[in-house]
Amino acid sequence: MRIQFFDLSPLDRALLRKQSFAHHEVEGTKEMLSEENATDFQEAEIISVFVYSKVTRAVIDAMPNLRLIATRSTGFDHIDTAYAASKGIRIATVPLYGENTVAEHTFALILSLSRNVHKSYVRSQRGDHSIEGLMGFDLKDKTLGVIGAGKIGQHVIRIGRAFGMKVQAYEPHHDDFLSDVLDFTYVDFDTLIRTSDIITLHVPYNTHTHHLVGKAEFSAMKKGSMLINTARGGVVDTEAMLCALESGHLAGVGLDVVEGEELMLEEERLRYNETSTATREAMARTMMLLRQENVVYTPHIAFYSKEALERIMTTTCANIQSFLEGNCTNCL
Repeated sequence: MRIQFFDLSPLDRALLRKQSFAHHEVEGTKEMLSEENATDFQEAEIISVFVYSKVTRAVIDAMPNLRLIATRSTGFDHIDTAYAASKGIRIATVPLYGENTVAEHTFALILSLSRNVHKSYVRSQRGDHSIEGLMGFDLKDKTLGVIGAGKIGQHVIRIGRAFGMKVQAYEPHHDDFLSDVLDFTYVDFDTLIRTSDIITLHVPYNTHTHHLVGKAEFSAMKKGSMLINTARGGVVDTEAMLCALESGHLAGVGLDVVEGEELMLEEERLRYNETSTATREAMARTMMLLRQENVVYTPHIAFYSKEALERIMTTTCANIQSFLEGNCTNCL
């Protein structure tokens, strides 16, 4: 069977070489899979992609032999799952790989904002070594609001409690035993938005969570509060976030994801205007956002630790091996 990996980094390649798919043809590329290059890989029967590869209806149609899409991620909003299912194509994910990894990065963003680490660095690069305007605040006794108390959210809760923070969480399905053990409180969504000093997002992206945090939510937040997003860019309304920052209502944001981030990797498309006017306008808003002094941004690397990448590749290859053996581990 022909197996094609996309979005491979040098470390991914090294990890893939340790895997064995006897009697099967395995190829890898650093390219993202897209509608423009899908026909180049039309013989592939199994593909493995990362979130930057968009497996659309057109991509699926261009790959007539495709039987399995093994995404190296927990989320799968980059795949047209309904159309894949209609074609009998299975989709395998990596449900667990970096709960602690993403939670640690969440607090890297929080601390960068709370203690003005990023702002201090930017100033020092300009030769400004004064401390004026750099006073931070303690996390102890502040209220941390966690939207999404799944595996990642639970690790965030543990770290927050270790800092002495008061932690509250919004999650549709409550686990009272878990809240007792981790010492946090479940609250409704509106209460969390209104009463948290720092809000952090840990939900999947879908039609229900699109712009989950928008104009109304930013208006309801405490003045001087902060928002952290390591989930998906589309969970937050970029324009509303920019307005909340510019008005001073929001003190700062820490972002590992932004709307349209995949286009930031496709400079040629943007340069030659191969995108819609709406897309270009959205990207312009995102770039304006990232230029704000009280915005700390990392380019979707919350998952990106050596240990997490090893777990992702190991699980993905195990998913593929399972499929080759007639099963489908971690499939939707």
